[in-house]
Amino acid sequence: MSRVGKLPVKIPPGVSVSLEGHVLKVKGPRGELERTLNPGVDVVVVEDRIEVKRRDESIRSRSLHGLTRALVNNMVVGAHSGFTKVLEIEGVGYRADIQGDKLNLTLGHSHPVHFPLPEGVKATVERQTVIRLESHDKELLGLTAAKVKALRPVEPYKGKGVRYADEQVRRKAGKAGKK
Repeated sequence: MSRVGKLPVKIPPGVSVSLEGHVLKVKGPRGELERTLNPGVDVVVVEDRIEVKRRDESIRSRSLHGLTRALVNNMVVGAHSGFTKVLEIEGVGYRADIQGDKLNLTLGHSHPVHFPLPEGVKATVERQTVIRLESHDKELLGLTAAKVKALRPVEPYKGKGVRYADEQVRRKAGKAGKK
């Protein structure tokens, strides 16, 4: 039995969950999410919780059991309180600012980079080098953060580039440090 899959997902107050066939809809104060679930796993909404059960003991159903429960939990948490990712910009002259729904980045290229934010993702810039991305959809938030990070990946010699706030960058010594 999956350790993650057997745990019920608690539905907090203010969040409504509806299940129509294999389509799960979660609506809360932060937004509304919808996902088509795999038919190899049954999802049951019981009063204040959601339970995920697998139909059989096949390898596919067992592997989807914990995954489906985690996806459902992310939907409920996102609709209730949302998710946040923090990016830091490191480098001389590197900075960010926000204009409407575009993130303007100066990352050492010959031109400024204008990154359009997808619908459902909000960004705030703190002290020109810290970007806080917020969304109710965890998948979309992670994808957006990865795309922003890919505009200038962290290089290992000086540590310049865009990184997650909790990311550890392994630094290399370079030519002079070889002795």
